[in-house]
Amino acid sequence: MGGFEALPFGFLVFVVGLSLLVSAWGVIDAKLAASAAAREAARAFVESAGPTDADALAEAREAAAQAIEGHKAEPGSWEVHTEGPLLLRRCSPVTFVVTYDVPTLRLPWIGGFGGSVITATGRHREVVDPYRQGLADPVGPTPVCRG
Repeated sequence: MGGFEALPFGFLVFVVGLSLLVSAWGVIDAKLAASAAAREAARAFVESAGPTDADALAEAREAAAQAIEGHKAEPGSWEVHTEGPLLLRRCSPVTFVVTYDVPTLRLPWIGGFGGSVITATGRHREVVDPYRQGLADPVGPTPVCRG
């Protein structure tokens, strides 16, 4: 007849483990969304018709927003940043970084992770096509990208 009192404790361990799994999946999903948004932002920038860098940046931000929306992610918890110079000219490398904040749960025995918020980061680098028409020449003597 003994052992019945262990069932509630086992159920509690099951619920905590399941909650930990759900939190971990939320972080993985945010990382996938951030990576997709960074990739789409970089691709939109290098394929932009311009005519200015600001227009291309606006297209990149819109593409990132659509990628985040496509992942059904929370709209207010992500940001788009750029690394390095952002020039719409042949052979110019552009790098976009998308950060996405994921709230986590505080669980018994385990606690919270990262102060109850984990930041997932996606980074993507593209190079503007060296043979693209209608853009300024690259900085340097040849139209072929180096590096």
